[in-house]
Amino acid sequence: MNYPNRMVWCDAIRLLAFFMLLCCHAADPFYAAAAYASSGSSLDPELVQWGVRWGSLVRPCVPLFVMLTGVLSLPVKGSMESFYKKRIPRVFFPFLIWSVLYYFTPWFTGLLGLDSSVVIKLFSWAESDSQALSDGLVNVARIPYAFSFIACHMWYIYMLIGLYLYLPIFSAWVEKATRCQKEIVLGLWVLSTFLPYFNEYVSKYAFGTCEWNSFGLFYYFAGFNGYMLLGHYIQHYINWSWTKALGIALPLLVGGFLITYSGYNYIMELPDKTPEQVELFWTYNTPNVAMMTVACFLLVYRIRIKAESRIATWLASLTTCGFGIYMIHYYFVCVGYDLGEWLHIPAPLRIPFSALVILACSWLIVFLVKKALGKRSVYLLG
Repeated sequence: MNYPNRMVWCDAIRLLAFFMLLCCHAADPFYAAAAYASSGSSLDPELVQWGVRWGSLVRPCVPLFVMLTGVLSLPVKGSMESFYKKRIPRVFFPFLIWSVLYYFTPWFTGLLGLDSSVVIKLFSWAESDSQALSDGLVNVARIPYAFSFIACHMWYIYMLIGLYLYLPIFSAWVEKATRCQKEIVLGLWVLSTFLPYFNEYVSKYAFGTCEWNSFGLFYYFAGFNGYMLLGHYIQHYINWSWTKALGIALPLLVGGFLITYSGYNYIMELPDKTPEQVELFWTYNTPNVAMMTVACFLLVYRIRIKAESRIATWLASLTTCGFGIYMIHYYFVCVGYDLGEWLHIPAPLRIPFSALVILACSWLIVFLVKKALGKRSVYLLG
């Protein structure tokens, strides 16, 4: 399988983003243990703290995926209709099928005679341990507008479909805009990343927002579309040497991590913290996460792998299987957690070890299913 060199570095970024994402979810059992500690759960402070460290380090996972969307999709080729017809069904049908499977899984465990505690074991953030069919049906009925924390990773698909709907419209501007104009929009987007902190520490209602208006001054420049434009911008305008890339990326990475990690720990020490405050310094559209994301992108962007190499073929397989891996990987979070505990993996390595187990299990299953079903697998695995 031969791929242009550009695609190989994109696949390398995708691998990094996947590893970060799986580390993020591999840490869920540790965070859940901390959240439920007040109800009498045993808690290993060292594991929780390493969960926080890894969780802070891997925040660029989702922004990296979105930057790749910008790299590979801007400007959009063809008509709006053809773009929608090609992209949205490949996302929507697997999302629908797997959402239904996730939401009925607690009911299936009940049919198998398993104790209800298995629900929390499988899905760390599940709202309850209910195995009732009625609860599964309610979650399925809500799919058009909401996700359940049984399938907490499905939030991304709602956002991704929104980006796909927006892409042809955004693309028309990107195609005609000058470099300077793109930099102005990126500058306004960077300012918007400070809004979560401004709303928390300065004023909840700012720049025109109030009880009857949520769409303030920076609203139209905020969100994940900024990461899309950033990926496109770096691809077309940035071609730094390794020395310059390292000189800029490393301070961004270290500084972004320190803000994210120390900010999260500060919030966790507050006596009456809200869920919104807990997520504040881990929010994807914040300057600290953007700093780490740009750093990771710049470093991997410089990697050059021969398109005919075995590594390039291996990475191409990840691209082919990637969406399916995302769909099914949460079923293996508890497998990685239990295997790491059984093997007595040291605390600093527990989360990356679990992430590798999740990746291996998911990738193998998706590869085998795609090989068995061929083109028909698109409706199941994208």
